[in-house]
Amino acid sequence: MLLLLLVYLVFLAILSSLGIGLGWLVLITFVMAFAQYFFSDKLVLLTTGAQVVEPEEYPDLHRMVERLAAEADLPKPKVAVMPSPVPNAFATGRSPKHAVVAVTDSIMRLLTREELEAVVAHELSHVKYRDVRTMTMASFVAMIASLIMHNAIFMSLGGSRREGNPWLIAWIVAIVVYFTSTLLMMALSRYREFAADRGSAAITRNPRALISALSKISSRMEYVPAQKQQEVSGANAFYIIPTLSGNALRELFMTHPPLEKRIAALEEIEIEMRGYP
Repeated sequence: MLLLLLVYLVFLAILSSLGIGLGWLVLITFVMAFAQYFFSDKLVLLTTGAQVVEPEEYPDLHRMVERLAAEADLPKPKVAVMPSPVPNAFATGRSPKHAVVAVTDSIMRLLTREELEAVVAHELSHVKYRDVRTMTMASFVAMIASLIMHNAIFMSLGGSRREGNPWLIAWIVAIVVYFTSTLLMMALSRYREFAADRGSAAITRNPRALISALSKISSRMEYVPAQKQQEVSGANAFYIIPTLSGNALRELFMTHPPLEKRIAALEEIEIEMRGYP
């Protein structure tokens, strides 16, 4: 976050030195970020096709979420189920009082009760740590850079040839800032996944269950058709394990840490909880 803030300040300083007005850029970005933050639960449910379900429809799932939320000292969030052959889960919402925890119908069939509890606890940890707010704040500078990247040519039309046009320089700087801030955001996203894994272990006191769940989900992904994975890949940043990760992606560009690193970290947590080396 400190590095992102530094990038943001340097970016604004360069734009200011070029004589580019920042007021409208910041205003547009603020409106976009506010909408993304305030309506995050509705937007994610809409894009994934997940439906909020009542206790009468899924009583066991509701009881599980309620009990784990109490363990995490959280109000019970809304519960949603997403019809998909991709076994996964996610949490969204601008605050604990406006949170939604969703699971796919396939993950409920794939995992044991203890494993599903570990997955739900992981998602509740995202709610507890207010990760939606954190990532929205982190994306602010990238959104400004993206606006300039995609509209620099249009903006340059208003420039004066006699005075010179600063938009080419601004466009180049925006590209550098966009990719730099994106790398930092991905690093922050991977960190929050490690933190949510640790939070799951603390809530359930059973890190081994999450290790087993992550392994099962990852193994099952190999058998899900690529088309089905592509259909839900738009919300990859929210899922407990992303779809279509592939070997071609480098860790720097991943929203989640590699599975083996997550398992290694959970095994260390298990050793800590047992109290012996």
